[in-house]
Amino acid sequence: MNLSIVIPVYNEIATIGEILNRVRSVPQDKEIVVIDDGSTDGTTQRLKEMTVTEDVKVIYHSRNKGKGAALRTGFQHVTGDIVIIQDADLEYDPGEYATLIGPILDGRADVVYGSRFLGGPHRVLFFWHYVGNRFLTILSNMFTNLNLTDMETGFKAFRASLLEKIVIKSNRFGFEPEITAKFAKLKCRMYEVPISYSGRGYEEGKKITWKDGAAALFHVIRFRLFN
Repeated sequence: MNLSIVIPVYNEIATIGEILNRVRSVPQDKEIVVIDDGSTDGTTQRLKEMTVTEDVKVIYHSRNKGKGAALRTGFQHVTGDIVIIQDADLEYDPGEYATLIGPILDGRADVVYGSRFLGGPHRVLFFWHYVGNRFLTILSNMFTNLNLTDMETGFKAFRASLLEKIVIKSNRFGFEPEITAKFAKLKCRMYEVPISYSGRGYEEGKKITWKDGAAALFHVIRFRLFN
């Protein structure tokens, strides 16, 4: 099966070159779809300088719209059988694609989440981020009747055919609870696999804040009760 790697990018000039190199080096037939979400730090120019190969497609937003909006744009351009969401900040390792898509390739799953909480190596960072992630996952599970350990993971894979059945509305980080609720509503076969996680601090460019966590709480309820 061919892979479509969708990479939303916003102000990642320090990592965009390395993440593209790592994704390109994965020994799998694939296309790479990059969405530059209105970067202002030089990322846009860097992408224009380096992405001259046929395996990388770059779409540019004229202004910042948010991760969900960037992914929505990227999904419109995929042609592969399996879609993988890959953040551009090096927190998730493209070298683990085989683990992530394994349950899909062997016919067990339609959707696979890479969980940061199933025992893989991870950088030790923020306690309250951990608490917030677990709280949002538990709340999401209550509404979806799933037993995920990491709903908020940014490392997800799913059959591309599911995009024909899902309309994404979230523009920012509400994407994670929204797509989880919609996968659950479709009764997709969902798996989790342990992954490594190289988290970064705010001084290294991390963008998500407590406001995004509060918004995610709203979206967990919104997409279960009103959509």
